[in-house]
Amino acid sequence: MPDSNNIDTTLLVTLVQKKHNNTRLDRYLSEIQNNYSRSRIKSFIEQGLCKRNHQLIQNPSTLVKTKDEIELKLPEIKKYALTPQAIPLTILYEDEHLIVINKPAGLVVHPAPGNEDGTLVNALLAHCGDHLSGIGGEKRPGIIHRLDKNTSGVMVVAKSEQALSKLSADFAARTINRLYYALCWGIPSPTHGYIEGAIGRDPYDRKKMTIVNKGGKYAKTNYKVVKIFNPFISLIQCKLETGRTHQIRVHLSKKGHPLIGDSVYLKRIPAIAKHLTLDQKNILLNFPRQALHAAFLGFNHPITNRYYQFKTDLPEDMNNLINKINSSK
Repeated sequence: MPDSNNIDTTLLVTLVQKKHNNTRLDRYLSEIQNNYSRSRIKSFIEQGLCKRNHQLIQNPSTLVKTKDEIELKLPEIKKYALTPQAIPLTILYEDEHLIVINKPAGLVVHPAPGNEDGTLVNALLAHCGDHLSGIGGEKRPGIIHRLDKNTSGVMVVAKSEQALSKLSADFAARTINRLYYALCWGIPSPTHGYIEGAIGRDPYDRKKMTIVNKGGKYAKTNYKVVKIFNPFISLIQCKLETGRTHQIRVHLSKKGHPLIGDSVYLKRIPAIAKHLTLDQKNILLNFPRQALHAAFLGFNHPITNRYYQFKTDLPEDMNNLINKINSSK
């Protein structure tokens, strides 16, 4: 357990009111201290930063009682260590609480081993400055959800703890509307429906996710075929009911229709490729990224509760791929 005396903190002291009697400690604190999400409050409790009636308490599920005195040490927001970088951003909307961007393919969202800079976070720190520094986690300030490096499309980023907390809760509650477009091999049958299957880490390849029989997290993807090309390539619309790592890529791959250009989940040339000309085959196999685009994002503003929705067209590289498929022989 970390020594809480060595953490820069502010102290929150509160007396439990009757209406909160028999409420979980983490829920109670998140309700009265809305600058932090419940998950972060929970982590503070587990770190030994909370006392009830002057006694240390580290179980977030403990029930508080009327007139309990609760003390919580809240870590000060840290200045972010990464260097802001002036990377161009396509901004769809911005206010003091959040920013919505159209992320290009090839841009990593947050720092990770092998991608310590040149990320969306670096770009946002340069653009937002102090409005973003320290919001959320030390490695991913403001990031609520993410898109894979080679997936393009709409993302929302929080610029305040209040926005981060509310939007994170909305994503967890599945009240955020998200639509993706994907180009995949083959034609799913039926042409509209859904794919279910718990997603977890692949036991044989830790860099991949897969559908697992035990463990993992429930995942559901609604899909429909929008257009068929050649007729062996499909443009698919996917609506997420959950948001798991690589969800669309895993689900469509397991259904037998991996995404064009997916270097992780497309390990061999699909059997239907034998029906294509050499020109068509080369066009499809040389596409440099998974053909996946987050085209739509709709959510209630975390502060005003007004509904916002953002739509983006297919990026140039996916449109060019479609045109090449149509014109090839």
